[in-house]
Amino acid sequence: MKISYNWLKKYIDVNLTPEAMDDLLTGCGLEVESFEEIESVKGGLRGLVIGEVMQREKHPDADRLSVTQVNVGKPELAQIVCGAANVAKGQKVLVALPGAKLFPTFGEPFDIKKSKIRGQASEGMICSEDEVGLGKSHEGIMVLDASAIPGTPAAEYFKIEEDIVFEIGLTPNRSDAASHIGVARDMVAVINTRSKFEDDFSHAKVNLNLPDVSAFKTSNRKSNITVSVEDAAACPRYSGVSIAGVKVQESPAWLKNHLLAIGIKPISNIVDITNFVMWETGQPLHAFDASKIKGNKVVVKKLKKETAFIMLDSTERKLTGEELMICNEQEPMCIAGVFGGLHSGISETTTELFLESAYFNPADVRKAAKLHSLKTDSSFRFERGTDPRNTVYALKRAALLIKEIAAGEILADVIDVYPTPIEPKQFPVSFKNIRSLSGIDMADDTIAEIISNCGMNIISRSDDELVISVATYKTDVTREADVVEEILRTYGYHHIPFPDKINISFSTHKADTKLSMQKKISHYLAGNGFYEILKNSLTSSAHLQKFLPEENSAVKILNPLSNELDIMRTTLLFPALEAVQYNVNRKNANLRLFEFGKTYHKTEAGFNELNKISIIATGDAHEPNWHKQNQKASFFLLKSFVENVAGLFAPGLNERLKLVPSENTLFADYAEVQVKQIAIGYIGSVKKAVLKNFDIANEVFYAELDMEAIMKRASTMKHDIAAAPKFPEVKRDLSMVLDANVKYSDIKELALKQDKKLLRDVSIFDVYEGDKIEQGKKSYALSFVLRDDESTLTDKQIDGVMAKLESVFEKNLGAVIRR
Repeated sequence: MKISYNWLKKYIDVNLTPEAMDDLLTGCGLEVESFEEIESVKGGLRGLVIGEVMQREKHPDADRLSVTQVNVGKPELAQIVCGAANVAKGQKVLVALPGAKLFPTFGEPFDIKKSKIRGQASEGMICSEDEVGLGKSHEGIMVLDASAIPGTPAAEYFKIEEDIVFEIGLTPNRSDAASHIGVARDMVAVINTRSKFEDDFSHAKVNLNLPDVSAFKTSNRKSNITVSVEDAAACPRYSGVSIAGVKVQESPAWLKNHLLAIGIKPISNIVDITNFVMWETGQPLHAFDASKIKGNKVVVKKLKKETAFIMLDSTERKLTGEELMICNEQEPMCIAGVFGGLHSGISETTTELFLESAYFNPADVRKAAKLHSLKTDSSFRFERGTDPRNTVYALKRAALLIKEIAAGEILADVIDVYPTPIEPKQFPVSFKNIRSLSGIDMADDTIAEIISNCGMNIISRSDDELVISVATYKTDVTREADVVEEILRTYGYHHIPFPDKINISFSTHKADTKLSMQKKISHYLAGNGFYEILKNSLTSSAHLQKFLPEENSAVKILNPLSNELDIMRTTLLFPALEAVQYNVNRKNANLRLFEFGKTYHKTEAGFNELNKISIIATGDAHEPNWHKQNQKASFFLLKSFVENVAGLFAPGLNERLKLVPSENTLFADYAEVQVKQIAIGYIGSVKKAVLKNFDIANEVFYAELDMEAIMKRASTMKHDIAAAPKFPEVKRDLSMVLDANVKYSDIKELALKQDKKLLRDVSIFDVYEGDKIEQGKKSYALSFVLRDDESTLTDKQIDGVMAKLESVFEKNLGAVIRR
């Protein structure tokens, strides 16, 4: 959400620098993600002045050019060659002097320099409105009002404003801060609190300056429009006023500048006023052309399913019967709180209007916006909860601006349908609980004062507690814990004391198996250079649609906050790749990451949650240094960590893991991780097409294990305890050439079947593929460990085992033994 610095200062009588305001806003929970300097016209018209054409003559060497002498406020006249047909003596014009940089409406910026045009000196440029970004017209130079004074800076003449715009990451619960007054209200609370309780806080106590609406008065004329609310549950309050004699035209510069600062495109004075008041007060408004309200009656109700409604953007939609509609006697005019209709909106011919200001049930607006995939500034506020006590104030504020700017005449008093007023919430809060929850030993009087600063009234007070009334604009404050949050963000989170020593008490109860295993795995991975990440359980369905279109177990969110968070994740992969992308974009490409998290699945029986762990490696295996050879992360590096993690669950479980190669749409080298033919996870190299979607260039190796499946297999493991061997082991090496498609796992499995008494282990220490052996072949170098627990091995026994192995490899695998 964008907040204008200049606009915000209208409501606070304090001079804060943008940096100081940034700190205070972020400190009170309105995180400033960024702020930037802007101008109402790009470039600020710097280097441009008002000029008067004192003389115009035809260019001696060009039929379409003129040579002019222009008074630009200096003792000497400036000679400027001009190509506009409408330039004439006596005109007041806009002149760009040498050194100015112009930012045209269309095209790239360009600099103004002294030059010669067809042999005639030219000391500047007489401008059209599109050449300086003031409009789109290129029919000729701008001819200004005759009262303009030569030499006046163009920025002063056109009232160009400079501003700072804050980008605030507004959380969904803070609907009270979705306006400039809402943000100003927080600033006032913070400044007044900290000026009292912080010795080094330099700002004095301030007041919130709300626009005065006491001048709101009606004429003696009567409005013919009546209002009927047929669904009071969906529309608890509906306020409106009729205004006649309006002139729909372009808004004044100050109004357009305010809207442009926050990225709102000016349309007309009436529409701009409704937008301005919404961004000022947080209350959305809607203006209807009164002449198009058939029967002079506004009816608030739900319509039958399949009713046709033509939107303001000319698209026709079929209603579902769930939407609350603003109707006239014959047809719908507006989806309440979401979007207006084409046939009832304000146009250039509108002279009388009906202005609406209402409080709609947030759930109804949210449902309607979701049904039609419409997200507007209005629905953004309504579906989070507006202030039901603010409707009439905002209505009067807008009506007065329409009277001032559009010559409107307020016909009759406000129509206010409010059958059951929404009262402020009241509940007790305990001094003791506030101190306990906040972690700050605040005095009772301090607590009471901060609560008052936050806009909550104290109804009664005893030695132990306060009974408070919470303003209706604070939709997220409903209980004692919420009040503690208000106190903390206003008082300052930095006041929460942080102890020098942290004490941990060990429980005598049996530790939870999953948590203890999670802790053990975390320590192992962190000790090996991995960083733990924690990602959102919500993710984007776009990933599934693009890469897993057949996936139908995803749990969809009925009312997602955004398209990027519309389903529960079915895999930890996509959030993990987002974390890789984030780090890579910040020049941190060598990553080892892991995450404990849940995946969510829809089943025939309902819904299922699975506890998973993901392990990711990409980039260099370790940071470069003098005694380690540079090595890239690889499938086998990640495999070793997967095996070691499995070994933490139960001794020997890592040795029983088997990788079963398979095909997968997300991974190139992909294998299921199995124990006794039961899948406990998978490992693979993410396909380049998937990585490209996340702008990741390096290979990414990824494993995902099912915690509960591993624990189940580990619980069935039997462990044998034996004395240390009495007799020595013997190691023999064997080199052979095989087909390239033969896997090491096949060799090991085959070898261990041949002799279960003497052969203890098989390992690989070299693999070669290259021009020194036949194409399609590769060379394996293996080590075999032999031992007899009953006696020392003889050469005959050893040679017998090795001969048997060579024979089996030749027969079953087509191996060529290298001797």
